[in-house]
Amino acid sequence: MKYINKVIDEMPEEVYLRLLSATELGKWDDGTVLSEAQRESSLQVVMLYQARKLAQTEHFTIAAGGQINELSKSELKKQFRGEAIAEFKEADL
Repeated sequence: MKYINKVIDEMPEEVYLRLLSATELGKWDDGTVLSEAQRESSLQVVMLYQARKLAQTEHFTIAAGGQINELSKSELKKQFRGEAIAEFKEADL
């Protein structure tokens, strides 16, 4: 456990972002597919990084202390109220 803590503490954000992308897409930047073991390990490192280094409050992210943020439906509505997802002019369509 001591080793993984050191890895997380010293991990640059760029490495975290690459691991996050790889776990989401199931492949590395060069297109090589992750094995199931690589995906599981990468996901664990991503979750540890999020818990220790990021102050996330978004729905289904890992918060400080390793807790999963689960927002209620009303909290999600408040979060997105008034925010336009995309705007188009009639000429754009």
